[in-house]
Amino acid sequence: MTQRDFAQFFKNPRLWNEDLVAIGGDFSTERLLYAYTHGIFPWSEDPIRWYCLDPRAIFDLQRTHFSKTVLRKIRKQQFRISFNEAFGFVMQGCSYREKDNTWITSGFFRGYAELHRLGWAHSVEVWNGKDELVGGVYGVAIGKFFAGESMFSFESDAGKIGLYHLFQKLNQSGFTLFDTQQLNHVTWDLGAYEIPKTSYLDRLEVATENPIPWVIPN
Repeated sequence: MTQRDFAQFFKNPRLWNEDLVAIGGDFSTERLLYAYTHGIFPWSEDPIRWYCLDPRAIFDLQRTHFSKTVLRKIRKQQFRISFNEAFGFVMQGCSYREKDNTWITSGFFRGYAELHRLGWAHSVEVWNGKDELVGGVYGVAIGKFFAGESMFSFESDAGKIGLYHLFQKLNQSGFTLFDTQQLNHVTWDLGAYEIPKTSYLDRLEVATENPIPWVIPN
């Protein structure tokens, strides 16, 4: 993992009391990896705005909640699930979901595609049939930390089914922290909750102590 220091660019989230910690910069892999391991993520482009929220929303991977309907669909295996087969298309699906107020702009596509190429960003794909992508999730994995970026569904519950399978793989790999940034009605219903920024940063430091890419288990 890169050792370049961006401490002069980003405000220190432990010392800075505002959510916005920097404006500008780029989506380089070095900058993104530094940001994620320090509790910071980009939220917009032109200019890029970088945030560390207080409070922070996370999932406890041992205590997620899925409805009976979702679990029934998973048991029926009516969708094919894959990992890292169509990262770019998953990002596109997420951008369509946000089409009225999208934050997934061209810089995000370029930056996260490079993260994916280098093994830091991952996608889960949900297929209806052989080649129809109907849902997905993507995010960034560093050490035992996963930052969930976005998910989408073109068929009912497809994104949640992708998230269920992602949680299973992360548990299998011993991940200890899943960041979902902010609560919304979907993540709250799935079991996400808020913790203070300082607690989040403490947990992040432990989870990224050995900052290596994730090798997804079979």
